[in-house]
Amino acid sequence: MSARPLRIGMTLGDPAGIGPEVVSAALGSIQLPEGICVDVIGSSEGHTVGKPTDASARAAVDAMEAAARRLLAGEIQAVVTGPVCKHALHRVGFEFPGQTEFFAARAGVEDFAMCLTGGALTVALVTAHVPLAKVPGMLSEAEIVRVGCLLQDFLILRGKKNPRIAVAGLNPHAGEQGDMGREEIDIIAPAVACLSQMGKFVGPLPPDTLFHRAVEGDFDGVLCIYHDQGLIPLKLHAFHEGVNVTLGLPFVRTSPDHGTAFDIAGRGIARPDSMRQAIQLAVELVMARSV
Repeated sequence: MSARPLRIGMTLGDPAGIGPEVVSAALGSIQLPEGICVDVIGSSEGHTVGKPTDASARAAVDAMEAAARRLLAGEIQAVVTGPVCKHALHRVGFEFPGQTEFFAARAGVEDFAMCLTGGALTVALVTAHVPLAKVPGMLSEAEIVRVGCLLQDFLILRGKKNPRIAVAGLNPHAGEQGDMGREEIDIIAPAVACLSQMGKFVGPLPPDTLFHRAVEGDFDGVLCIYHDQGLIPLKLHAFHEGVNVTLGLPFVRTSPDHGTAFDIAGRGIARPDSMRQAIQLAVELVMARSV
């Protein structure tokens, strides 16, 4: 580890949600390694818990902007972002589908991807915050290869020297040799053949069985074609421990895998597990990058 202290920024998300309380609880229950400091960015003052407003949405955006400025200036090496309400953000003029795309844009990065990890599962998404009906038309061999490479790099950074990665099919039964769709034959299989020249990639595999195999230890990661294909099994398997991480950025960005939960905010029942895991993963990645 470098001699210079490593700093991690933490945004509260929408201050009317559970972000402030899970940040506080997580920080109060975790012991950071020597040389790691945490700065909380933003404040919950002036906002009513459980009552989201345009002002609370703008506060979330302001915290993201402040974090981005500090990341690009090198003042912090990572950010752990609290949960936001995408609809509320869009209502106040936020032009990005989510925080993933925001931080990629501020970093000037186009080669990025959304990844979630928890328990025995790590999944990366070829397509993320887009309508399901648009997914088939957005698939290309190049996109699958691009995200597959980012997933492989992430797993290597986490200590997997030659990670085993399964690539999911789009259609039921991975297309059933074309009877249920040709995307596997025309797009996904050629992409897997290309990826196989760079590492241990297999597929396209039937999505209804490969996640069980991954949890059982057959694979270190799963390359998923669309958002819910990856997030449903991840959250079923590790709902309270899942972490969202943006791949491809020049800095580390993680987040808990839950939302604002306005309905339970302030009631003292929100669990900090996912936020704690997001902090721990940020620490792990920052330290790995600093070696």
